[in-house]
Amino acid sequence: MLEQKLEQIQTIFTEMEQALIAYSGGIDSTLVAKIASDILGNRALAITAESPSLLPEDLEDARIQAAAIGISHEIVQTHEIDNPNYTSNPVNRCYFCKSELHDTLKPIALQRGYPYVVDGVNADDLGDYRPGIQAAKERGARSPLAEVGITKMEVRQLSKQLGLPWWDKPAQPCLSSRFPYGEEITIPKLQRVGRAEIYLRKLGLTNLRVRSTGDTARIELPSEVIKEFILTTDLPSLVSIFQDFGFVYVTLDLEGFQSGKLNRVLTANIVS
Repeated sequence: MLEQKLEQIQTIFTEMEQALIAYSGGIDSTLVAKIASDILGNRALAITAESPSLLPEDLEDARIQAAAIGISHEIVQTHEIDNPNYTSNPVNRCYFCKSELHDTLKPIALQRGYPYVVDGVNADDLGDYRPGIQAAKERGARSPLAEVGITKMEVRQLSKQLGLPWWDKPAQPCLSSRFPYGEEITIPKLQRVGRAEIYLRKLGLTNLRVRSTGDTARIELPSEVIKEFILTTDLPSLVSIFQDFGFVYVTLDLEGFQSGKLNRVLTANIVS
């Protein structure tokens, strides 16, 4: 079944003849870039958008992975942070982010003769609240993973099968997703969240988020590592370091890490 889906994606790229990949460095877009490169060679191009909402470490990962794949890779600047529709952080914030991304990539694609901008949206994403998908579709982007029904689990399976060493890489959405809807997004806030998450990564943690509400940092870790984290971490030092980053209060979410947790408010509003 998975082999058939892979063959379908390969056919999609064969028919495209050229493809520009909206390449974040996450496992979804990296898998798409890998398949595109295998089929199209130098007729495939991966472009990563650099902005304050992307960790410099994640940008470097994207560079390393693109080099390992062998795909041509470029970096462009996007300026969603200049758009008040984005920085006011409405529930459809991602729409304005992806609008900026694809309004930047589409002219490049047209100028260089690429018929499509291709992204890494998978089949599971279609069932989640993802207003950015609408922005991409409005601008003619294609999503081969979703088109052939590849789920997130299958993305990991196929990445492993194709020998990609980062097949189990944790999801890493943009830093703006760390703020509750309605709280203004600023560059200093993005930077302090980014520094906090890098600090935790250096402690050996992988699946994590540092949610930011006002002056409070809320650390989310997988529930199974919370106890060990409390017992083995120098908590006073951690609090001091987070305060140096700009937070006043530092808390730990006892429920544990769950992707998309801030979207619960949307469901709550619908129910009420």
